[in-house]
Amino acid sequence: MEVIHERCAGLDISNRDVKVCLRAPGTRRGTFSKQITVHGAMHHDIVALADHLRIEQVTLVVMEATGDYWNPFYYGLEEHLNVMLVNARHAKNLPGRKTDVSDEQWLAELGAHGLVRESFIPPWPIRQL
Repeated sequence: MEVIHERCAGLDISNRDVKVCLRAPGTRRGTFSKQITVHGAMHHDIVALADHLRIEQVTLVVMEATGDYWNPFYYGLEEHLNVMLVNARHAKNLPGRKTDVSDEQWLAELGAHGLVRESFIPPWPIRQL
């Protein structure tokens, strides 16, 4: 399957922290490595996460829309990175998911191959109304 985004991150967001899977090219040609980290949910943690993802040259960040926990992460990362908010039901029901793969790894894979659609988020001027 064709890889659209070589450096992609998947975020699994909860009320206390976020688990991040960074999918990047591996040492051998055609392979990819996955690095999983955990970051806090406070403002300074989100800023540090944005810096980390920029340093790693991530071209796409994929997160699920579950509850309201995604809001600070989306709004904190959208200025600096290409962020995609996807419907959780759509992402989980795509064929090919293995039960032992965590949500952040699955989102990183889907984003890398362009298999998910972005949810509608109104532009900034409309959000201010």
